[in-house]
Order: sequence, then structure tokens, then C-alpha cells
Amino acid sequence: MTIPYKPAIHFNDVHYSVGDIHILKGITGSFPESKITTLVGPSGAGKTTLLKLCNGLLSPKSGEIYIKDKAIENYEPVELRRLIGMALQGAPMVSGTVYDNLNLPLELQGKKLAEKDAAALLHDVGLEEQFLNRNVKELSGGQRQKVSIARTLVNNPEVLLLDEITSSLDRTSLKEIEELIAKINQKYKTTIIWITHNLQQALEIGDYTWVMMAGEVIETGESELLKNPVNDQVKRFVRGEAG
Repeated sequence: MTIPYKPAIHFNDVHYSVGDIHILKGITGSFPESKITTLVGPSGAGKTTLLKLCNGLLSPKSGEIYIKDKAIENYEPVELRRLIGMALQGAPMVSGTVYDNLNLPLELQGKKLAEKDAAALLHDVGLEEQFLNRNVKELSGGQRQKVSIARTLVNNPEVLLLDEITSSLDRTSLKEIEELIAKINQKYKTTIIWITHNLQQALEIGDYTWVMMAGEVIETGESELLKNPVNDQVKRFVRGEAG
């Protein structure tokens, strides 16, 4: 895919395997800076593995990954985690209050998040300051996901990785999270890479889309490709005949 934007992350012939299982096969492509790229494809396509390669949670068996034109192995792990945030399906939380969870990224660095900054983060994700002292066990699914996203914003990441973050939410919460991610992208120019099984969501939210199958990138381009794909496999997938 030729993109008229500077790449935030670039993959060059990246392979990843576990034992004899070849999970990613020669991934090459770029995620454009300050844009939203959605990753779609059937389960087992390698989408989550690719996402974990983006922030160093996994390392490729071969090939090269560049973050802002710098090889990923040349970043210190802490530097990389600050640069690239990640929010996961189910919004896992540590026991305690909302503030405890927001403070966690700084606590791991031996620092402390000021309450006014925590309140500002909640405001950014559409939650009131009164949530700071609420136990996370009392939160709804949508509220948990908003707190999870706020937590990723503590380090002011330039890239945000999202893995199926709306898959278990009701329609109202889903729309709120979609609007929130669009707002973060527009306000902070954050690069977003979002795995979703919801093709309508990928079409509406994404600037660009990668379609993955069996560890390969099958088709990429502006998200409108989902309306009229070129590749026969992708045509069948979009019609619900594959995966």
C-alpha cells in the first residue's frame, strides 16, 4: 500500500513462529502516522500477534520493524512502552480504585500521578472526577474500557494499539468508545491501530484497513476497500463466506 503519509510503524518481511507453527508470514507494510488503521480478518489470522510485535511484547523471528524510522530493537523497553500504549478486550484492571489503575503506569516508574491530572484524564474519556475513588469492580463494561483507555494516555503515547476493545459492549457503550477513539485521534494526532471483527466499524472508523488471513496481509488500502475489495478471498470474507 502506497500511503501519502509518514509511517509511524513499518514492517519489512516480518515472520513470527512458535515451534513449527508459522503465525506471521512475510508481513510488509506501514501504519500511517496520525491516522486510524483497522486490522480485520478471521480468527487465527495473526492480528493480535502483529499488534504485540508493534510494542515489543513479542519479537519477530526474522524481518525488520521500524518505529518512527528507528529499528524497534534500538528502543529501551520503557521508552517503547511510553511511545506505544495498548488497550485490550475486557479492559483488565488491577484491584482497587480507578485512581489506582490510572496511577499504575507512573507507579511502575517510581512516580505518582497527581489527582488533578487523573481527573483531567477521566474528563478526556468522558467520565466525571467522582469516579477516581470508585472501586473498579463497580464499573460497567463501557466504564472499564474508558478507564483502560485513560490509563494508556498517562504516558502520552504517540501510538495506541487497540485489540477488540468494543467486542463485549452494548451498542450505546460501543458508540461512546468509537467516538472517544476518534476524539483522541483528532485531538492528539495519535496513531491508532485497531483490531476489530466488526467490518462496519472498520469501515466507519478506519482511515486505512489491513485484511489479514492465515498469517498474511491479503489486501490493504483506504477503508472503503471493504465495500469493493479486489482480492477474491477478501470478497468472500466480507460476504461472510470465509473465516
